[in-house]
Amino acid sequence: MNPDLVHSLNSLRILSIDMIDQASSGHPGICLGAAPIIYSLFANHLKVNPADPNWINRDRFVMSAGHGSALLYATLFMAGYNISIDELVNFRRLDSLTPGHPEYGKTPGVEVTTGPLGQGFANAVGMAIAEKYLRNLLDEQMPKQNIIDYYTYVLASDGDLMEGVASEAAAIAGNLALDKLIVLFDSNDITLDGELRLSSHEDIIRKYIAMGWEVDFVQEGNDTREIDKAITRAKYNKKPTLIEIKTIIGRGSLNEGKNIVHGKPLTRDDINNLRKKYKITTNPMEITENAVKYLRLSIANRINEPYKTWQKSFLDLKKNASSEVLKIIRFLENQDLGLNFNSNSFKIQSDYNEELRESNSKLMNIISDRTKFFLGGSADVSSSCHTNLYKEIEMSRKYPTGRNIYFGVREHAMGAILNGLALSGFKVFGSTFLVFADYLKPALRMSAMMNLPVTYVFTHDSAAIGQDGPTHEPIEQLTMLRSTPNIIDFRPADINEVVGCWDYIMNNKRTVFLSLSKEEAHILAGTSGEKTMKGAYIVREEKEHLDAVLVATGIELTTTLLISEELKHQGFDVRVVSMPSMNLFKAQDPSYQNEILPKNAKIISIEAGSTMPWTYFTPKENTIGIDEFGYSGTKDEVLHKLNFDYETILSKIVTIITGQAPEETVSSEEPTKTESNMEDNN
Repeated sequence: MNPDLVHSLNSLRILSIDMIDQASSGHPGICLGAAPIIYSLFANHLKVNPADPNWINRDRFVMSAGHGSALLYATLFMAGYNISIDELVNFRRLDSLTPGHPEYGKTPGVEVTTGPLGQGFANAVGMAIAEKYLRNLLDEQMPKQNIIDYYTYVLASDGDLMEGVASEAAAIAGNLALDKLIVLFDSNDITLDGELRLSSHEDIIRKYIAMGWEVDFVQEGNDTREIDKAITRAKYNKKPTLIEIKTIIGRGSLNEGKNIVHGKPLTRDDINNLRKKYKITTNPMEITENAVKYLRLSIANRINEPYKTWQKSFLDLKKNASSEVLKIIRFLENQDLGLNFNSNSFKIQSDYNEELRESNSKLMNIISDRTKFFLGGSADVSSSCHTNLYKEIEMSRKYPTGRNIYFGVREHAMGAILNGLALSGFKVFGSTFLVFADYLKPALRMSAMMNLPVTYVFTHDSAAIGQDGPTHEPIEQLTMLRSTPNIIDFRPADINEVVGCWDYIMNNKRTVFLSLSKEEAHILAGTSGEKTMKGAYIVREEKEHLDAVLVATGIELTTTLLISEELKHQGFDVRVVSMPSMNLFKAQDPSYQNEILPKNAKIISIEAGSTMPWTYFTPKENTIGIDEFGYSGTKDEVLHKLNFDYETILSKIVTIITGQAPEETVSSEEPTKTESNMEDNN
């Protein structure tokens, strides 16, 4: 092996170990064992330009084994990215460019936030889908222009492949034949707690073959030539490729091959021993110029000319592009969707008196008609969630530009793959029942952490679905989702508010969820798409004196408006407030908040779910909701048993206003849905 290569590779190993030693924290095992993998990839294959880290046609590299961050940062530094040696010294320190696990948007060259195992793997599937979609979309307009032609590489660990989300995503990748996805499997047979055999005897090779992957095997993970050959072979495959590379965790250390070296810094004696073994004579946190130069020249010699050629081709393409190609170019350059959508310009028709999921479907399809960069799918419930883009075909091997993605019953992978697509610039959506938000919460958390424009469409959003029973009736899910930082919650009441939701979604790059009822939702007087984006607003004013403010979300707003009519007959003067987005309302100026919910007012919340989040606005005793699991029965039976039927809610409101229980039972007849409270306000 070339002595300059050996010196450069071993310098990478020791530099990453020094970083961990400096921080007294980190994961040395992967740095010593997997260094030849990442070095060979960067030196011989990865199509990147460190001087232009956001190059459109760059290869994507995902460090799914995010605990190997020291190895990644040291590699990026040596490769020539804008990371100084001082930032390596500050590894794992507050506000450094080198945090404990890779973070998107913080470190040049880091494509995605990783750390929770399996997430990066699934994100990479989304990136590979994006590449295939864009490549074929351009080819439809101008065949064989090669403007989009990149690979997505993943470094994955034993732990990554143990996670269910990785298997879910791998099955989708195999089904779509994502030929430009290459996973480098750092196979060392060790997990944090001990030997892999303690928890797994999976035959990974056969498993991935069964899921439609090509597989390869490298016996000696220290042999960069064999790794190089395997990656070269993978580029010719017509399927995604998994390369299992046998490595030794902590290679060269006193505890090599043992789980203790996974996440515990090495001793001083061990580090000194490693320096001798790898013939590194520099001081800690120092590296020779030759070691850095060798890797940078290896990259430059491969990339400089192809990069210049690509830039010229891209400029030529822009000069001669049709209007359709220019739309694609604007998307590639600026993530411009080419879409003008706002609630003021949208005309509400009378036929929107229907289930909200159906109204939402109409809106999604209107958006889909206006841009090719809006896509997504469902976890096998599109027919129930009504999220199919009905003018579009399904994405498949044969039709990679289809915009309906069939994720199958794989909620977790759906969320993580959507993150990969969003990282590639797309405005994406995924749908399932609200109760199954539990299954995708880890991916949704990553969406919010990276501030990605992913929209989660959750339907069947209350116990009112009835006969499916408590397993399918969401209670605590809204609380869970709303408590996630950076997420925008929407629970609209009618089509006007749904329009406002999508106005916000299409004009902001935020993680959003929509919670939609399967109940019929009439167009309500006083609702507004524009005001929806403030989070909360007054739907019905009090007339003279304010006895209480009734705050509701979703389909409960209809019930609350009906109740307000009955309260008027009983001599109570109430205000009705719609709060389609709790988090957007919390973000408003305090003066606006007080205008809507006066501090001295008696505020009563009505929502068919956990009352916990409402204690932010009002005392617990003024919340009306559901704090127990549901039942199987008809809608009316279930809501009555849960004390959330019309009569019970009315009675509770009267009790809260007066401070005493009603003297007599209120009428069981619901007020008629009059023209005044159901008219179209457009």
